Amino acid sequence: MLTAAEASGDALGGELMRALKRRLGPGVRFIGVGGDAMAREGLISAFPIGELSILGLVDGLFAFGRARRRARQMASLAERERPEIAVLIDSWGFSYLTARQLRRRLPALPLVKYVAPQVWATRPGRAKALARTFDHLLSIIGFEPPIFEAAGANVSFVGHPALARDTPNTDPAGLRTRIGAGPEDQILLVLPGSRRSEIDRLMPPFADAVRILKAERPELQIVVLAAATVAERVTAEVAAWPFRAHILSESAEKDDAMAAATVALACSGTAVVEIAAAGCPVIVAYRLGPISYQIAKIIICTRYITLFNIAVDAAAAPELIQGACTGPKLAREIALRLSDPAVRIKQIAAQDQALDKLGRGGAPTAERAADAIVGMLPPPDG
Repeated sequence: MLTAAEASGDALGGELMRALKRRLGPGVRFIGVGGDAMAREGLISAFPIGELSILGLVDGLFAFGRARRRARQMASLAERERPEIAVLIDSWGFSYLTARQLRRRLPALPLVKYVAPQVWATRPGRAKALARTFDHLLSIIGFEPPIFEAAGANVSFVGHPALARDTPNTDPAGLRTRIGAGPEDQILLVLPGSRRSEIDRLMPPFADAVRILKAERPELQIVVLAAATVAERVTAEVAAWPFRAHILSESAEKDDAMAAATVALACSGTAVVEIAAAGCPVIVAYRLGPISYQIAKIIICTRYITLFNIAVDAAAAPELIQGACTGPKLAREIALRLSDPAVRIKQIAAQDQALDKLGRGGAPTAERAADAIVGMLPPPDG
């Protein structure tokens, strides 16, 4: 059983499924919930993941009942299908609810949490909750294992997927040709997020920033990466812009776009690490609901929200959060990097140093995760 409740978890799940099939053969069967990436590997999702792609304490409270019902649905599916192991990917809230249901109904079922809750940033008590609930944790951040081991968890470090990805077939020149951009044309890559709440809160300032930049630089090429979970909404929003923007599938052309971009404007999340790993300077933006933000200011323990900024405790990439996330301020940061190659070079160097500290390199994450999971499987009958 595999569960993923948002786009980044779905990508992890798809890569993990491919790695598991290489080890276990074509007869392995998957059940659970996921998105397009996991569907391509053979998973028939029990329900659309978009309804659980939420963030923020207030949004989470409103969605709690729905998440709890879906967690019970996962437990009923497991009771019926009897999987050998359950791997719950990212999405701490839904994963924890599902794990509790599975533990109650199938106490012998091995439970694996793939991607740890970020207890070093907020709510450290979740480390002990994880240790009590899951049999094994697959951690993607190098400084995490000691934290969870101290809480009593069994941990395997599998590396960050954005830092271990091999993309030998990346074709930035081909992407430029496909969108009609010349070799010297500047490209702004826009990634507005993968949750509906992110699109609601970030698309207006992002659109305002792009409008300001296009007025100053009519030749600037705009590329928007649309996550599958919000593709229709993003497409409709961008179609209303009074200038041309190229909308690309996040899964199909993401690597080419990140390699081709001059500067990126991105919602905080996994994609920020991927952009930095591709060698592109990124402006990180985020907004929460007003109540969620006030609560977050109290409980968050770090100065930054970007993972590699946290690793070096410095702004390798600028963060424009909440009230600072406005069209003019975003446009100002982007314009500085479009205008001055030295600023871009300096930021790329700072991002590279931060990624090295985060633990860049090593075998692909999915391969290491698959090895750990196969090692937990019970021996075959007979």
